[in-house]
Amino acid sequence: MSAEFEQLVAQFEKFQSKIKNVDDQFAGIGDLQAELTGLEASVTSPDGAITVTSGPGGSVTDVQFTKAALEQSPQALSAALMTTMRQAIAESARRQATIVDEHLGGELNLVDQVLKAQADAFGISVDELKSRMPENAAPVPQADDFSERTLLSEATEPPPRPRPTPPPPTSHGDTFLKNLFDEEDPR
Repeated sequence: MSAEFEQLVAQFEKFQSKIKNVDDQFAGIGDLQAELTGLEASVTSPDGAITVTSGPGGSVTDVQFTKAALEQSPQALSAALMTTMRQAIAESARRQATIVDEHLGGELNLVDQVLKAQADAFGISVDELKSRMPENAAPVPQADDFSERTLLSEATEPPPRPRPTPPPPTSHGDTFLKNLFDEEDPR
């Protein structure tokens, strides 16, 4: 019975060790959440005309255009914007994976999983993606106030559009439908 007891004690100690590891990991959850909340990745198009900023979860938090961007054809601007946006979102995902791996001791290998998925999606090698990752990229906390940001830099607010007035009814059916939803009775 002594051998069985020692085996049970060893298993119990192993179990306690695992619980301590989990407790240690959860102790840093607040820091992990703060870093993820402050995550920001900005990517500029190769011609420098478009800059897209992406936050946690791939949310696009800002888009900036230069005057040169606005001189492009709509198709070229759209293509450049989509490419830059994809790259910003991908960079955000890589940074998120890096933060989570750092806090969980790399046990999940999230960075490798994200790099492989992105390499497959973009049709490039994992090594090329790794070369794009900045060394020790610490996320920069971002302000929660977006009231000063605009979609187009140096743009002015367009005047509000007047509400179009519906055309007058042209048939008895149109008159019936219009009267059906009007509050006032036309009689």
